[in-house]
Amino acid sequence: MGIAAAVDWSANIDRKGSPRKLEENDRRTLAQFFGVDESELGAPDGADNSYVPAKAPRKSWIAIPRLALGASAGPGALAEDDAPVGHLGFSEGWLRKMGLTPNGLTALSVAGDSMDPTLSDGDEILVARAEAQYGGRLRDGIHVIRRDGTLMVKRLLFEREGQVSVISDNKAYPSDANVPLEEVEVLGRVVWKGGRI
Repeated sequence: MGIAAAVDWSANIDRKGSPRKLEENDRRTLAQFFGVDESELGAPDGADNSYVPAKAPRKSWIAIPRLALGASAGPGALAEDDAPVGHLGFSEGWLRKMGLTPNGLTALSVAGDSMDPTLSDGDEILVARAEAQYGGRLRDGIHVIRRDGTLMVKRLLFEREGQVSVISDNKAYPSDANVPLEEVEVLGRVVWKGGRI
């Protein structure tokens, strides 16, 4: 029984009420699905309860440091403290599938609304440090940058050699075209976001 079948089965219970007795095959299948002994699902005394729940394979989780500072999606925040204040856990398999190197990642929060609707105030973002991405080559996308000592999250377009366009997705904020690349320190590319719905 897969997840969909278990959901269908539980939906039937909601419509028809709890069954007085589970059929033996249903009981065994549900016990295996939920990883419990059949006796927990009402197996009668003397029933074959030889099923031993298989241990789920342990997933390997990577703790990515979460920094105290926020990447401003607004007027800009001064970046003074880069000390981690905690960690966000990500599946090692998922990171590998995404082509991300764990020791090149940092998590931080977004402050402000200049990147709405792409990023909202309070969103958590996962940033792949510039040197860990594409062999250090810069590509178009959403990046965390430092400009005039201020930490920001902006969309960057590398359209001309030695220049970059610094764009706010929220049209209420200005964007800067043809900024000399030496005026923008690209710290990393945003590769994931999470936030409230």
